[in-house]
Amino acid sequence: MPAMKTEERHDEAKGLDLMDPALALRVLASGQQAAAKAVDAAIEPIACAAALAASILSAGGKLAYAGAGSSGLMAMADALELPGTYGISQQQIVILLAGGAASLGDLAGGYEDDTELARNDVREAGIAAGDCLISVSASGSTPYALAAAEEARKRGAKVIAVANNPDAPLFERADVAILLKTPPEVISGSTRMGAGTAQKIAFNMFSTLIGIHLGHVLDGHMVNLRADNIKLRGRAIRIVSDITGVPAGEAERLIRAASGSVKLAILLAFGAEDLPAAEAALANANQNLRRAIAIVST
Repeated sequence: MPAMKTEERHDEAKGLDLMDPALALRVLASGQQAAAKAVDAAIEPIACAAALAASILSAGGKLAYAGAGSSGLMAMADALELPGTYGISQQQIVILLAGGAASLGDLAGGYEDDTELARNDVREAGIAAGDCLISVSASGSTPYALAAAEEARKRGAKVIAVANNPDAPLFERADVAILLKTPPEVISGSTRMGAGTAQKIAFNMFSTLIGIHLGHVLDGHMVNLRADNIKLRGRAIRIVSDITGVPAGEAERLIRAASGSVKLAILLAFGAEDLPAAEAALANANQNLRRAIAIVST
């Protein structure tokens, strides 16, 4: 097996166990900061991946996240946020974590080697042409991640690959390859650390850009959020008030009139005659709120 950057020893880790705790923490923090910088070189492929995924979702297809171990957890964390943050249908978001729910209590290593499990997971999720699968593996050679990508591609789906090692085999199976070239881990091979940090940042950027492409972001506001608790209902009111300039009480009334939809409440505030008119403007704007505002304001 060729040498992998994620398995090398970090230059500053020698004597780590003998260091003063504060110094050890500074070394660990420095490792995290260096890992975060690895995302800068991946801006263009992340942008390509987000555009691809957004086009799939806009057409009604599914976006599946596949991975094992800590990489799988990073993928799952991103996937779970999409319905609540951007109102994307839960039926369109698929999570393929090696070992499934059992892995959440015990990240047993054997699941990541099970290629047949990966293929079955992809088949059972119904991933096919018109869908997209993003497969993540720090090493870029995890059998589960490789098999999931292979099966998805065989079934006609688009594949995005995320890995932290150059020349990762996973990239050979992808339509879009995202290399997060992180330095060696301070704890050699512990990719939940630097590699995981870079993955989380990349996923945050990826999913946020998807939301922007779908028209669910306006001036830094999540205008298609699912406000299903006290905190989020308060946020929805603040969003409507901030964008439209109406007082909080009026924003709350508009949200109720719009059956909880922040986008429709904003359109009502900007002059939509009634709820059907607001819905029509949003449909004509392909769910892009900024364009819909222009329609109702003319």
